[in-house]
Amino acid sequence: MYFCTMETNRQKKIAGVLQRDVADVIQNALREAGVHGILVSVTKVSVTTDLSIAKVYMSVFPHEEGENVLKEVNAVKSQIKHQVAQRTRNQLRRMPEVSYFIDDSLEYISNIEKAVKGEENPLQNPDLLEKRKKK
Repeated sequence: MYFCTMETNRQKKIAGVLQRDVADVIQNALREAGVHGILVSVTKVSVTTDLSIAKVYMSVFPHEEGENVLKEVNAVKSQIKHQVAQRTRNQLRRMPEVSYFIDDSLEYISNIEKAVKGEENPLQNPDLLEKRKKK
């Protein structure tokens, strides 16, 4: 169970299928729940070499809602897995165990751009650019 830096074609294909289907399922769930003003996209999916575990990275806009969305997704993790398994049953023998994470790279880039443009000066206020979260 380790994530290889060189992905095989099979891993790439499975990751692409999972990325598309997980995004569809989450967006449909938000729409059905009547949640407006929150955009969730799946930015990356990593699959282990044995295809048993997948890590799904989600980008949430506005980014302040990221933790709430992650809690909700983890609360209905089994339903998401079931719906994705129904969609991928012709392409996957076994549905991998899925873990969800927030992808903060867009927020990080936005903070850097603000600093470069001089809107916020991290030299005067070092708390503006938080340390990057390790994954």
